[in-house]
Amino acid sequence: MHQPLSMSSLELSVGGLGSPVSALGPSLDLDPFSGGSSSSSFHLPASVSEMERPMMAEMATRAMDELIRLAQAGEHLWAKAAGAREVLNVDTYDSVFAKPGSSAFRGPDVHVEGSRGSCLVLTGAVGLVDVFMDSSKWTEFFPTIVSTARTVDVLVNGMAGRSESLVLMYEELHVMTPVVPTRELCFLRYCRQIEQGLWAIADVSVDLQSDTRYGAPPPRARRLPSGCLIADMSNGYSKVTWVEHVETEDKVPINMLYRDLVASGAAFGAHRWLAALQRACERHACLVTPPLGRDIAVAGVTAEGRRSMMRLSQRMVGSFCASLSASQLHRWTTLSGPGAGSDDAAGVRVMVHRSTDPGQPSGVVLSAATSIWLPVSCERVFAFVRDENTRSQWDVLSHGNPVQEVSRIPNGSHPGNSISLLRGLNASQNSMLILQESCADTTGSLVVYAPIDLPAANVVMSGEDPSAIPLLPSGFTIVPDGRGSAGSVVTVAFQILVSSLPSSRLNAESVATVNSLISTTVEQIKAALNCGSSH
Repeated sequence: MHQPLSMSSLELSVGGLGSPVSALGPSLDLDPFSGGSSSSSFHLPASVSEMERPMMAEMATRAMDELIRLAQAGEHLWAKAAGAREVLNVDTYDSVFAKPGSSAFRGPDVHVEGSRGSCLVLTGAVGLVDVFMDSSKWTEFFPTIVSTARTVDVLVNGMAGRSESLVLMYEELHVMTPVVPTRELCFLRYCRQIEQGLWAIADVSVDLQSDTRYGAPPPRARRLPSGCLIADMSNGYSKVTWVEHVETEDKVPINMLYRDLVASGAAFGAHRWLAALQRACERHACLVTPPLGRDIAVAGVTAEGRRSMMRLSQRMVGSFCASLSASQLHRWTTLSGPGAGSDDAAGVRVMVHRSTDPGQPSGVVLSAATSIWLPVSCERVFAFVRDENTRSQWDVLSHGNPVQEVSRIPNGSHPGNSISLLRGLNASQNSMLILQESCADTTGSLVVYAPIDLPAANVVMSGEDPSAIPLLPSGFTIVPDGRGSAGSVVTVAFQILVSSLPSSRLNAESVATVNSLISTTVEQIKAALNCGSSH
């Protein structure tokens, strides 16, 4: 068990409030200018030349035809898997859609993930099409899967309602942990209205020269014809049929903690996208129309205040998710320490970046995270870390003092889907609140929180624009271990403002402090859930 920490130097710097972490001690070789800044402009593929446009339009048309066949195909192409999921029969696919790149040409290290699913979502088809075709909305809707996305080029501006639009997009997909590299994809996205109330969105990767300016190329991923059929229902819902079909070639084996989850296709499969889509649509519906009979547990908050709090929390969650990606621009350094080489822990990883983004405190930010396996269910871990009554059992910065929920905004049908304002009951913490959002779907859950001072909370509650309020979120992601057991894989992550001077260097003391903070948090969670100490 770790010794209790003296947190005086860190007291309110988690979230960038109060004094930064003490800047004493020798400089550590983690350069805030070498990468990791969320505002860095990563290298995008060049726009499409006039000569390439007809070829790409033809590729997109073929992909659309294949998507529609895959979405409507029967059992000869799709087999039932665990959890009522449908997985692609690759041999049958290769024989039906014979072409270069099929099994005869596929390298021995190439892994194929093909999955299909369908569900009802509480959004109209036209609204969904707008999300799919706008890279900013795409990232905002799927922060737990899409760490970043950009529209590289608009090849065809579609008619009213986006039908026949064709864009070249770049995206990075992640599992929200530093230990699994992002999947980087450059693909065409083609939208077509098939008939009144029925839309199709088809994706297919384009093979562009890999850019190696950041060192070794990332694990190769190629999206074969994939996408969605979106059918308007009469009651404001849409039925979405999702086909995900990707070839990957991982140069480095996936970390043991996540290997089963990724290998099974569950990490990036159709059912994960659909669960995230259902959750996002439900959250959006709550933003527009509050659930009946589940009002905020505080008097005097207007509808505008409620919406402002939801917008601030959405930005907090998006920022937290993006901070956990492991892309070419987000380079993590592994610290030696407990669990670094074991099968049930990944060691503590750190990254430093210079924050200049509006909505974040300005200066040098230290991110630290670790992923661990726990022999308890995702539901139990989620219930424990989101409950304000048990927060003092793991939150080192609360010093064992209880916290009280000041207000709550439900934003989904699952009882754990909500936004809360929490207040420490210690007299010295009266000027500080904690903004927390917890959300769960069928594929996992997360709990994200950030300190917010009282004046900022009043700005939000009064319904004013919250975009200037600086947040530096920390939190947890919780996913099943993919082994069919009751175990879960939990990532614990903190972000700390090390210095408000953007030119500062990181120092060893700051890293040691955050390393102890994470290690102690993990040990306290294990103790509270009766999981024993780490190996």
